[in-house]
Amino acid sequence: MSMVAALQMTSGGNLETNLAQAEGLIEQAVEQGAELLVLPEYFAYHGCGDVVAIAHQEQFSTGPARQFLAEQASRHKVWIVGGTIPVATSVTPDNKKAAASCFVVNGDGVEVACYQKIHLFDVQVDDAHGSYRESDDYCHGNQPVVVDTPFGKLGLTVCYDLRFPELYRYLASQGAEIIAVPSAFTTKTGEAHWQLLLRARAVENLSYVVGANMGDRFHPKRPTWGGSAIVDPWGTIQSEMNEGSGVISADIDLNYLKKLRQKMPVSEHRRFSVVKPSH
Repeated sequence: MSMVAALQMTSGGNLETNLAQAEGLIEQAVEQGAELLVLPEYFAYHGCGDVVAIAHQEQFSTGPARQFLAEQASRHKVWIVGGTIPVATSVTPDNKKAAASCFVVNGDGVEVACYQKIHLFDVQVDDAHGSYRESDDYCHGNQPVVVDTPFGKLGLTVCYDLRFPELYRYLASQGAEIIAVPSAFTTKTGEAHWQLLLRARAVENLSYVVGANMGDRFHPKRPTWGGSAIVDPWGTIQSEMNEGSGVISADIDLNYLKKLRQKMPVSEHRRFSVVKPSH
């Protein structure tokens, strides 16, 4: 059995302040005994402005946020799912957009995986911000990622991905036992759907789901819901918090997960799958 933590933040427009907040929360999580830590989406750069300039700064592992993750993981000997960081990559050949990159760093400070967010948040929300157009700054990723860790097979998703169950089904089919969901869910959509979707993805796939969200509900421009939660494979909320910044943690019991999957072999009972039509 191992312990996972979700870190909830209220990041603003200053990188150094954001990293200092993350460092304090990481220390709290380690004190609680967590070995796998999940940071929220945009943990370092929420509200920091020029995404393309940041992406080029973070193109290599020496970028400030990437270096921070490596140093923290190595110092505390923990694995960290590093929310998202804008990164200029081969997916962005025109250099005009970033990839929303979720790095997994092991206890030696080595980046062992990177997931680039597939589903981008281009929607209208009835809040102070109104129109969200993530694709103005970011390009779509196209490759689901499952990582072997000492705590189980870890599937990676980000925020808006939560509304696309086919991605989670694919991750489960590749053996995912824990699915991380670093997020910056808006206050409006989060209040209505955040916990509902976390629990649904856990139940559908009999997987642990770890939702680490931004928690500044009263931000004047981009309010975020918070409500970070860790859900077990039966859909039970093991740990949760409301708004603000903080840490929640819970045990990951793979024996419990395997017993549930044996008793209810949903993956073996599937008789229908979604296939994108060819053109």
